[in-house]
Amino acid sequence: TNRGNAYSGKDDFDRAIADFTKAIALNPDYALAYYNRGVTYKNTGDYDRAIADYTQAIELKPDYALAYYNRGITYKNTGDYDRAIADYTQAIALNPDYAEAYYNRGVAYSDIGDYARAIEDFTKAIALNPDYAEAYHYRGMAYGSKDEIDCAVDDYTQAIALNPDLAEAYSCRGGAYEEKGDFDRAIDDYTQAIELKPDYALAYYNRGVAYGNKGDFDRAIDDYTQAIELKPDYALAYYNRGVAYGNKGDFDRAIDDYTQAIELKPDFKAYCNRGEAWLHLKGWEKARADLTAARDMGADIIASFHNDYESVLDFEQRNGVKLPADIAAMLR
Repeated sequence: TNRGNAYSGKDDFDRAIADFTKAIALNPDYALAYYNRGVTYKNTGDYDRAIADYTQAIELKPDYALAYYNRGITYKNTGDYDRAIADYTQAIALNPDYAEAYYNRGVAYSDIGDYARAIEDFTKAIALNPDYAEAYHYRGMAYGSKDEIDCAVDDYTQAIALNPDLAEAYSCRGGAYEEKGDFDRAIDDYTQAIELKPDYALAYYNRGVAYGNKGDFDRAIDDYTQAIELKPDYALAYYNRGVAYGNKGDFDRAIDDYTQAIELKPDFKAYCNRGEAWLHLKGWEKARADLTAARDMGADIIASFHNDYESVLDFEQRNGVKLPADIAAMLR
């Protein structure tokens, strides 16, 4: 097994698996060989075989906390959160000081929306390892999901103090500041995240949102554009860039972006906004079709319209257009 553990890389993973398999053939009760082959399978993305090997290792060595832990990680990678949580729980039962098991169980609870239990687990992981930056970061995310924004900011700040290179913590703290309406601090944190991780599409997107909330639509557009360059299928970035173009009165570009957002991920908001953009360009048939589609998808097109205009008359007077009677009726 020592030679198997020394291999790395795709070709070497195959060699490692061959060596662990040979060790098992020579000693069918070799729990460590099953475990290590399971780790190798997990690292290659072959989760079914990894789980089978971890399970065999556990059968041979029922107190194998590390095998439970890694099987839990593998179950989580397959989306089987119930089994992942059960395995982390068993690992903790066998090793009550297993900070990583508490942390990963907390991540699993967060992923299924059980934020109270997640916070308990992250808190336990931190008690066992006070320098656990990732546990602070994820506990901050759990607090944020519970709308406990000040607690979230405190945890992100502690995570950053422990690991100043943790770009995700800066980005998340930026999101928390944005929730509090502190857009300048949010922008500072998103900028720091981008400096640490230049290909961080989400940080560019979020900074774009913050700039948009400040009314700085040109910078917002620049950031959405960068996010799209990094992630060409970023439907939300296209949608929000469309909103920014619309706020600048550039309805042709707004329509192009809403169209791209719809092609990537059809959504009633994009149809609704594209329909309103067509109103400005007197594209009545296209406006009618988009507003109808948005309404059929469940959008309150009247409420959306009234977010921008007090009434149909207000729209007509401010934009110097007269809406067709049937479209006006849709928006009253």
